[in-house]
Amino acid sequence: MSRQAVFAQPGATDWTELAPGNRRRVLIHTPELMQVEFGFEQGAVGALHSHPHIQVSYVAEGRFEVTIGGKTEVVEQGGSFIVPSGIEHGVVALTEGRLIDVFTPMRQDFL
Repeated sequence: MSRQAVFAQPGATDWTELAPGNRRRVLIHTPELMQVEFGFEQGAVGALHSHPHIQVSYVAEGRFEVTIGGKTEVVEQGGSFIVPSGIEHGVVALTEGRLIDVFTPMRQDFL
């Protein structure tokens, strides 16, 4: 087995402030896969954007208005969504909340 991390403990990585009320921290990654936690204050925006990575997101806490490819839906705690490669997407936090995102391949730009 390689020397890559196979476990991640709470608090092992630092938060990065992205915009007012919006922050992220990389939890664990390999070249093929990355898990990232995003924290949002109520009303914070994850601006519309796209990237070549496939993304799956889990709503760990809160309610989010999620837009993917021009379609918008509210996703609550316990819900998930998938963003295909290259599709424009973004979120608005309707309440304070957290998203757990997984990307393949990993997001080099997050390191």
